[in-house]
Amino acid sequence: MLKFEVVIVGAGPAGLAAAYTLAKAGVEVAVFERGDHPGAKNLMGGVLYRQPTEEVLPGFYREAPLERPVVEQRLWILTEDDALTLGYRSRAFAGEPYNAFTVFRSRFDRWFGQKVVEAGALLITETVVEDLLWENGRVVGVRTGRPQGDVRAEAVILAEGVNSLLTQKAGLKKGGLQTHELAVAVKEVLALPKEKIEDRFGLEEGQGCTIELLGEATLGMMGVGFIYTNKDTLSVGVGVLLSHLVRRRLNPNDVLEHLKNHPSVRKFLAGAQPKEYLAHLIPEGGFRSIPKLYGPGLLVAGDAAMLVNGIHREGSNLALISGKLAAETLLEVRTRGGYHEKNLSRYREKLEKSFVLQDLRKYQNTSLFFNENPQFFTLYPRLLSLAAREFLTVDSVPKREKQRKIWQIITSHRSRWKLAQDLFRLWRVLG
Repeated sequence: MLKFEVVIVGAGPAGLAAAYTLAKAGVEVAVFERGDHPGAKNLMGGVLYRQPTEEVLPGFYREAPLERPVVEQRLWILTEDDALTLGYRSRAFAGEPYNAFTVFRSRFDRWFGQKVVEAGALLITETVVEDLLWENGRVVGVRTGRPQGDVRAEAVILAEGVNSLLTQKAGLKKGGLQTHELAVAVKEVLALPKEKIEDRFGLEEGQGCTIELLGEATLGMMGVGFIYTNKDTLSVGVGVLLSHLVRRRLNPNDVLEHLKNHPSVRKFLAGAQPKEYLAHLIPEGGFRSIPKLYGPGLLVAGDAAMLVNGIHREGSNLALISGKLAAETLLEVRTRGGYHEKNLSRYREKLEKSFVLQDLRKYQNTSLFFNENPQFFTLYPRLLSLAAREFLTVDSVPKREKQRKIWQIITSHRSRWKLAQDLFRLWRVLG
């Protein structure tokens, strides 16, 4: 029977960060991945943040397969015909130290996996881990789908992704995932010459931008649309809470097609040729959905731990840091009492001290709040659009009268009392 000091399930960012940290410290570690290479099952193509990634891989951006450094981030609030736009651009983001990059995770994870192998870890692909091995009430390895596939280990890190079956089997998460804890993201990759991308999005050579779209982008459901610029492609997609899709009996692909045909979006995609269509689940339950993160000989990291901050579009960076902290916990306790549950509870303490759980705790009520207050995705985008149209229309009407009319428009759709309630409650969940 194969035996390693640590076995990691899943070669996503959390699993690879843990493996890299352990292997660099001389720990005998094996990583099991069900795809034929790291990233093969990862369909995310979005934004990778430089600073958290450098905590694991210093100077990675000088050789990693990245798309474009993000110099501008835009937010569009859509109604059926209109768009209210906000944005921020900085030349400081165009050079070292960068802030973020657009990236295809299938390429980045494969490169990262090679770095893990070079550091000394064993990467075993095309292998499904079916169960955990237990002895005397603690985890002592994993059972794979291969013949004679039991593998022993002193400790196991579960970085298995959002479909966290092993985490549930271990009793760390009670019951299956609920529809209000998951979002469905669908995305198309559209080919477009790099010169056209830079011309249409107002970018200098090699620079990138992101656009997040609210309101009509998701047909008023809780979620967001997005457009990311890559080297010679665009990533265009939507992410919508699964419970909303079920309630309205909508196919996420129909929502994506609706976004692509919006007047403000259509012109950016003109002439682009479809290359790929991708779909995946995203954990959106936030702080309240986090399972128990440790057990006897066991830690949970990344999406399996529900570590996604939807408010700030952060997931990969939380996964990387959680994998790194899981590895550091094992390194601390391996010579100080071993991998017992009490010792491994330090992992939770490390996450609590980091931005990971501090941010998720700060926004712990947002998912429930927006789920119960759909007016922020339906009514308020329309009111903002109407107010902007009235304010910007020059028609010889005195500005004081225009302001009075804007207020009348708003209060005719939402009473002053409900407006005050909405703003106060929004401030409380985001403040």
